[in-house]
Amino acid sequence: MEPIVIIGSGLAGYTLARELRKLDKTTPLVIITADDGRAYSKPMLSNALAQGKSADQLASALAPAVAAQLDAEVLTHSRIEQIDPAARTVSVAQRVIAYSKLVLALGADPVRPQLAGDAADQVLSVNDLLDYARFREQIANGKRVTILGGGLIGCEFANDLSGAGHHVDVVHPALYPLDRLLPEAAAQDLQRGLAGVGVVWHLGHTAVAVNRAATGYAVTLDDGKVLETDVVLSAIGLRPRTQLAQAAGLQVARGIVVNRSLATSQPDVFALGDCAEVNGHVLPYVLPLMAQARALAANLSGTPTQVVYPAMPVMVKTPACPVAVATVAGEVAGSWQVDCSDDGVCALYQDGDESLHGFALTGKQTGQRQALARQLPALMP
Repeated sequence: MEPIVIIGSGLAGYTLARELRKLDKTTPLVIITADDGRAYSKPMLSNALAQGKSADQLASALAPAVAAQLDAEVLTHSRIEQIDPAARTVSVAQRVIAYSKLVLALGADPVRPQLAGDAADQVLSVNDLLDYARFREQIANGKRVTILGGGLIGCEFANDLSGAGHHVDVVHPALYPLDRLLPEAAAQDLQRGLAGVGVVWHLGHTAVAVNRAATGYAVTLDDGKVLETDVVLSAIGLRPRTQLAQAAGLQVARGIVVNRSLATSQPDVFALGDCAEVNGHVLPYVLPLMAQARALAANLSGTPTQVVYPAMPVMVKTPACPVAVATVAGEVAGSWQVDCSDDGVCALYQDGDESLHGFALTGKQTGQRQALARQLPALMP
């Protein structure tokens, strides 16, 4: 029997493997990863500093232990050279592996900022455990950190770094943080909360250059202002990894295009996680990933199953100002109804019939998130 082959050992790949083993104990399983194969939860990377956790402490298991738990072969430090859907093989490290089913759990790459300067290549990003280890090493001797990007990951790192005693500057092109997810009132509450723990905002601006300085780096903004810093962290977004799939002839748009069975355009090739575009949705969050893993495990074990997305609020890990947001599914004509109080912001997105289609909550108002989520239509019923 040819194995099921999973490419990727992040949260998507390992979660799928665990869900599959609940349903199928015997089919051979091969997991191929470009890194060291340690099991960890990627969302923990942006709030581990204040807890004092190292990369090693964030890892829950080494690759050999994971292989034993899953009764799988885990190939570490192995990069896929080619996928051949016609021959049903993958080539890796001078080895050709035949598969019965192939799953792409490739994740996403950080978007690199376009910067001038002699230290532009020194800008860090944190996208996996090894990145986090390098980042921890860099900030060990530096108190000043400049974050490029005030989206979800940028805000979480800003809160975490401030809590760990660092001076944090955040450079963000919009006039308020988390602008793609939050209405203005909620975003401004988050801005005030993070400013209250020492985060310095540079809103409406971008970085144009990073140069070496006498101590650390000099970050030049588009208005000519220069920020002195010890570390520069880019958090301007993620781009699904699609190159391998595209080279193999799979349909690719923003992500690797899959249907609700998580099947790609090639027979017996599937995708899930941050690299997958499911019925037009690219959702780099944990709850969609978990729903995909359960559905795909059922499909791989012989039970036809379509993935379902209920309303899935996202909790932003910013203790200085907790935020819960449920994005509006599709294009719905409506408006934000905003109520602000000392307990936070409650913003409800309602249509003309006052039906709820999304919300943004801050502070103690986040306690309503589950009750409000039950009033929302499913994101993908």
